[in-house]
Amino acid sequence: MSFAVEVQGLSKNFGKVRVLDDIDLQIPAGTVMGLLGPNGAGKTTTVRIVTTLLAPCAGSVHVAGVDVLRDPAGARRRIGLSGQYAAVDGNLTGYENLRMVSRLYGMSQRQASARAAELLTAFGLDHAAHRRAGTYSGGMARRLDLAGALVARPAVVVLDEPTTGLDPRGRLDMWQVIGDLVDDGTTVLLTTQYLEEADLLADRITVIDKGKVIARGSADELKTSIGGDRLTVTLAAGQRMAPALRVLAQVGVGEPLHEPGTDEASVVVGDGSRTMVEALRRLDDAGVCVLDANVHRPSLDDVFLSLTGTPADDAVAREPETDDVQEEIMS
Repeated sequence: MSFAVEVQGLSKNFGKVRVLDDIDLQIPAGTVMGLLGPNGAGKTTTVRIVTTLLAPCAGSVHVAGVDVLRDPAGARRRIGLSGQYAAVDGNLTGYENLRMVSRLYGMSQRQASARAAELLTAFGLDHAAHRRAGTYSGGMARRLDLAGALVARPAVVVLDEPTTGLDPRGRLDMWQVIGDLVDDGTTVLLTTQYLEEADLLADRITVIDKGKVIARGSADELKTSIGGDRLTVTLAAGQRMAPALRVLAQVGVGEPLHEPGTDEASVVVGDGSRTMVEALRRLDDAGVCVLDANVHRPSLDDVFLSLTGTPADDAVAREPETDDVQEEIMS
């Protein structure tokens, strides 16, 4: 198998703080790797090393066959980077931004003009080509930033939380753009704080926490690793919970869960649909009236909580990893 990105034994210290500890990543060409973890886990540090912006303390990185540490200039020609914040000049028009980036890549004036026009059309920005980028919406600015990352047609595109701050429509548009990139054969390394984004876009997911890889696999593999389907029943008002819990214990795997003060109870089950039918029959035999019943597979939120011990929403609220890294570098 051909790997577009290979990371082996990557380690990084900032002073006495170990930020990355023996990280390995392998991304097959033409696929999306989702890099997940709480803020402060080491995601952005990994991205900075892969994109030549930061030197590791140990390990190796190859991008499209180029050794990033020995030939950073060669690696940069093969990498497109779109960071957490749109890196566009608000005083220039969209066209001028892309033309400038094209010229910086060494294109002639004619080539730069043609490439800028081509990308503006591809990203649905041609109607705003001659408006100042400072007047763009957040979604438009992010699309312009990503277009700039693709000027040189890189083999690998690194997207560091590309939809942060976008409204739902902007996120959907960006997801479409990323899907189109992969359809065209581009390899994508994606960090994101939105677990549904990784679930939708990533072929493989690597979860890191405290600088270490703690899990890897497809979204389905990660979900399966923490248990089977979960059957949840909602009882009618005034029903006793104890008989329902006894039934769920009989049909499920392990102890059923019930949060005091609610009419809901749940249990992990092996075969969701069949078990639900059996559970409803037994609950009826026990005289328990059920208002609702459903079966759902574990989500990536469940995986995140199981692996890191932190709900995804709480993890996002931590001190940003980028600020931590910048403080270490400046000190």
